[in-house]
Amino acid sequence: MIELTSLSKQYGTHWAVRDLNLVVPSGQLFAFLGPNGAGKTTTIKMMCGLLFPSSGTIRIAGHDLATEGQQARQKIAYVPDQPFLYEKLTGREVLRFVADMYGMPADHSRKRMDVVIDLFGLAPFVDNLTQNYSHGMRQRTVFAAALLHEPDVLIVDEPTVGLDPHNIRRLKTILRNEASRGATVFLSTHSLDIAQEIADRIGVVSHGRLIGCGTLESLRDQAEMQGPLEDVFLKLTEEMPEEAGVS
Repeated sequence: MIELTSLSKQYGTHWAVRDLNLVVPSGQLFAFLGPNGAGKTTTIKMMCGLLFPSSGTIRIAGHDLATEGQQARQKIAYVPDQPFLYEKLTGREVLRFVADMYGMPADHSRKRMDVVIDLFGLAPFVDNLTQNYSHGMRQRTVFAAALLHEPDVLIVDEPTVGLDPHNIRRLKTILRNEASRGATVFLSTHSLDIAQEIADRIGVVSHGRLIGCGTLESLRDQAEMQGPLEDVFLKLTEEMPEEAGVS
């Protein structure tokens, strides 16, 4: 579960995130949408402990990130929009390194490595140096590493960048399966069709504020229109004045 309470991040006079309140329960796939500069990545970095909030609290799987950071981070897997790998390691060595960081027992880590290698189709290149990987291969390897320890909370930022249609379909299935096994999946994406297809609930952020949250039907009601998520999103964000995010 993810619990954000009055979460804010301020840079000088600019509010990147302002008074964000949100609960995403276990077993839910939550899509976090917003225009560029709306505060999505700032929110994600605070949830992962990479940025400190100016105010407010973050609880991950029942742990306060400020006071129980180590326990909270053990429950999280984070896949950024720009996948990073140690280029002098092979994909398999990256997976071993991640398993060691999370303190996974050797026998269990070997079994989980076999599972994620098969799940993401890494076998043809997993023993090659990652410096020779394409963007898509890097993305698949980073996802495999993220799911290795079976996290309670999976946070992903623009996960489909660089993936071909076959692997996008594979990824959508995997994200749904993660939610089905009980994980909290927090997905930030500009791909509104993907959000509409797989998300249980959707949040829309603009100028640092959460301006809509719920099912697609509830967002349609808020926007007072029917139609696809793209149309609803455009209406909600176009009606949100910039001053509302910084007042």
